[in-house]
Amino acid sequence: MKMRIWSAWTRIICLSLVVGLSSASQAALPFLGGDNDVPTLAPMLEKTTPAVVSISVEGTQKIRQRVPDLFRYFYGPNSPREQVQEKPFTGLGSGVIIDAENGYIVTNAHVVDNADEITVLLSDGRELEAKKLGEDKDSDIALLKVEADKLIDIKLADSDELRVGDFVVAIGNPFGIGQTVTSGIVSALSRSSALGINALENYIQTDAAINRGNSGGALVNLKGQLVGINTAIVAPTGGNVGIGFAIPSNMMKSLVDQLIQFGEVRRGLLGITGGNVDSGLAEAMDLSVSKGAYVSQVSPDSAADKGGLKAGDVIVSLNGRSVSSFSELRAKIATLGAGATVEIGVIREGKEMDISVTLDDSTESNVAAQDIHPAFQGATFADGTTEDGEAGVEVTEVEPHSYANRLGLEQGDIIVGINRNRITNVAELRRYLNDFERGVLALNVRRGESSLYVVIR
Repeated sequence: MKMRIWSAWTRIICLSLVVGLSSASQAALPFLGGDNDVPTLAPMLEKTTPAVVSISVEGTQKIRQRVPDLFRYFYGPNSPREQVQEKPFTGLGSGVIIDAENGYIVTNAHVVDNADEITVLLSDGRELEAKKLGEDKDSDIALLKVEADKLIDIKLADSDELRVGDFVVAIGNPFGIGQTVTSGIVSALSRSSALGINALENYIQTDAAINRGNSGGALVNLKGQLVGINTAIVAPTGGNVGIGFAIPSNMMKSLVDQLIQFGEVRRGLLGITGGNVDSGLAEAMDLSVSKGAYVSQVSPDSAADKGGLKAGDVIVSLNGRSVSSFSELRAKIATLGAGATVEIGVIREGKEMDISVTLDDSTESNVAAQDIHPAFQGATFADGTTEDGEAGVEVTEVEPHSYANRLGLEQGDIIVGINRNRITNVAELRRYLNDFERGVLALNVRRGESSLYVVIR
């Protein structure tokens, strides 16, 4: 009896929804169309899908293998420490045309990584050769260019206006079977570093089905506007389980603008360390908010220091947009270009205030090591090379009695590896440590002609 009553109520609710949709104007509800105004996404998709392309790549991947000490014993101490083998590969992905006039296509950096040839397949069947103009591996964004007429691009939405529960549609080329459309909602916003997918994460989470091959494809709203670039899924069973992630369109646009202007991303740097605000910290500090970014330390002479940020501040907004976590703040700051002036909303001793800060350049030759990891406090890093020309991270300065000094780091040391992972520059070291959660860090350090390990527990 209860089942019958529930079934009846379900029919009434569904009928009410259909009647409501049918009586609404097409202008108010863009997903209406077709015969008898039956609810459909087809009109929107007919305008949007031509802007989504399939991408195939061919290339050669370098695989490094450490030479066993036994072989080095026979061939002498000057024999190579590593062997490099080249292995050909092919790959598939998706992309989005964001500028038809200039032929600009956005995709994921991992889709075109190490690619020697990039082929773009348009929805009208044309195949085009694409050139990679630049990429940012930390955020997994790459910019391609094609030469062609009659391209169709997609309009960008303001991804900061998204709300949990908004309907979205994912468009891409899963498993290489051809262009496919799936629908869902925004499941969560500002998903970040706990996932460990990329160094800079501020994802839109959606339950729209995203599978392998969707990477680089479009996540659009019901107006057909781009809200995100599909990039990753959580797939414990190897298939879609309704947890997909997309890079917000605002974050993508900021990075692409820099790639177009400079050919590289000139990442902004604030110069603080900290953590997330939670209910316990909010109660202890008598805060009026339960979300935000807590500032535990401000690096001397950094952008934050010059702008007036102080340890103990709680950052709650950036350029008028709310900030819910430290990782979200870090991703947004790093996405903004060096030299950008930002308005930071903080709570200090119970009072709200706005602070204007001009961001430093994180790619400058010298980087304060504590901005990369607190364990290196007192050291300064820069890109460098060993005496035999091997690229690495040079320790350019170590303050006496500092933590870095107690670790045993010395000026002139070159860090070439960490936990058996090859490190060739500061950006790679930062990226690895951003992904690292907890445990022992073993640094492979070259000091003159000697090789040693510095262990951080």
